[in-house]
Order: sequence, then structure tokens, then C-alpha cells
Amino acid sequence: MYYVYILKNHSKNEIYIGYTNDLKRRYKEHTYKQPELIYYEAYK
Repeated sequence: MYYVYILKNHSKNEIYIGYTNDLKRRYKEHTYKQPELIYYEAYK
């Protein structure tokens, strides 16, 4: 599965759009930016 996701960075009030094949791992890589996962879609 592949994921398209949108994160919101509350400290800078920015939006980040990305894609990955491991959403949990990728979210953990963003934790220093204080993200909020606001949307994702999964694809085969």
C-alpha cells in the first residue's frame, strides 16, 4: 500500500503533503515538527 498524507505543523502553521509506503514510520520521522495528521488516502 502507498499513502498520500497531509500534515499540519502547529509551531510554524504550515501544511506538508507527502507520500510513503509506511505511514507510521513516516509520521514518526516528522515528530520533531509537532505534526497533526489531518488527512490520508491509501492506494494499492
